[in-house]
Amino acid sequence: MKFPSLASAVVIAVFAMTEGVAQTSATDFTPPAESSMPTGTKGMAILAGKKLLTETSQSLPKNVGNGLSCSNCHLAGGTVANASPWVGIWGVFPEYRSRSGKIISLQERVNDCFERSMNGQALPYDSTEMNNMLAYMQWLSAGVPTGTSVKGRGFGPVDQMLKPDSSRGKLIYEAKCTACHGAQGLGMKNPAGGYALPPLWGKDSFNDGAGMARTYTAAAFVKHNMPLGQGGTLSDQEAVDVSEFFTHQPRPVYPYKAKDWPKGDKPEDARS
Repeated sequence: MKFPSLASAVVIAVFAMTEGVAQTSATDFTPPAESSMPTGTKGMAILAGKKLLTETSQSLPKNVGNGLSCSNCHLAGGTVANASPWVGIWGVFPEYRSRSGKIISLQERVNDCFERSMNGQALPYDSTEMNNMLAYMQWLSAGVPTGTSVKGRGFGPVDQMLKPDSSRGKLIYEAKCTACHGAQGLGMKNPAGGYALPPLWGKDSFNDGAGMARTYTAAAFVKHNMPLGQGGTLSDQEAVDVSEFFTHQPRPVYPYKAKDWPKGDKPEDARS
């Protein structure tokens, strides 16, 4: 049985657009307790959605082109602040995205990740899999007022006025990153399928149309989350330098990136 579409429940708030993401007053970051998960059909859909998002390549091999899972970037099932959490995400969509140059739905945002970060294929909006993932995101957002972002949404701040230095970044990568991501950036595979630690370049990495292929977007994630378990130990300059190094390594090409930023506001660090 298909889980009913949830998109009709989303109500849009007042937008103040910065960096292409709607910004509203922020509420505290509080993921719901597992004990609050409902039972029955809704609970089953939520659990199925969580599995899809944490074991994406194993669950949706026809849609994932590189062996990654959503939780490789959205850490701990989307429950970690400053690691692009899904807590609160339900009530801020539809929202304007400058990369698209228009208001997009949460389904479109999910499919952006499938096509870019996972270098794969979009899901049908009305598919059981899409609705199950939305059900999980909706449950994570319980208690967050509609139209309100949570503190810790996205990847957190990093100084974008800093000039990146790839040669310094290479040295930082060798010292801080190779233990998990490998000297050649190829990551560490999970014996059960997919990647326990994701590749940062090469054929199984995110493609050059992904947000993580941008120096400052990657630097924000690195600053607050890397090395894993040691987030905040790198300076802004170190995060920018190491991100400049790994984002410009070879990776798959997103064939439609020429259509991005149709209003001419393409960031300087976006891949051409």
